[in-house]
Amino acid sequence: MIYTRSFIFYIGYIGSGVLASLVACLIGPFLNLENRLKLFSLWPKFANWFLHITCDIKVNIIGKENLPDEPCVIVSNHQGQWETFSMQYLFHPLCTLLKRELLYIPLWGWAMKMLKPIAIDRSKPKEAITQTLAEGSNRLSLGMYVLLFPEGTRVEAGSVGKYARSSFELAKRNGVKVLPLCHNSGSCWPAHKFVKKPGTITLKIGKPFFVDDSKESALKTEEWVTDHIKSLS
Repeated sequence: MIYTRSFIFYIGYIGSGVLASLVACLIGPFLNLENRLKLFSLWPKFANWFLHITCDIKVNIIGKENLPDEPCVIVSNHQGQWETFSMQYLFHPLCTLLKRELLYIPLWGWAMKMLKPIAIDRSKPKEAITQTLAEGSNRLSLGMYVLLFPEGTRVEAGSVGKYARSSFELAKRNGVKVLPLCHNSGSCWPAHKFVKKPGTITLKIGKPFFVDDSKESALKTEEWVTDHIKSLS
């Protein structure tokens, strides 16, 4: 049944994604960025609902009261695909960082480009950091949240990778807070796996803080995630 449920989910997930991308490409050019973000966030919300209906995966959010009203840098651990789209409706207005080649995907990539993401070339890490700091500063000045994954790649559920300091440097340079997130999405939706496991994805929102030293803040946030990840998993 788990395989069957996962198959049904993917049919609806991919099919609805194509339809949503088509609608976004047709309507998006006539909307300002604020309304584009609102419109495009409807699909991630539907995808999570469909994930619950088909695969019996619930989403539980802890710490909503910690979300700042002003722009900030959101840093999250990275376990799979769930957090790459779910954050789009959980935090608004949101700018995400993604691989440049994703924008070349017909319809979906074209729609994503209209949301002003930070599209980096991962084969050029130094240039990617410079671009992230420059474009991230721009998005913050526009009043957007900026979502970054300091681990840089997906990490197995229950584990935490080393947190890079660039996300915290972005917050420091712009005088905004960092909002730490911790979740266990990989326990239900493992990276690069077809099967979706029934359960609850818990997203914990920590308390926002200003950055004095980017290296020290990266280490402390990594420790905070490590302290919470096993209890969530």
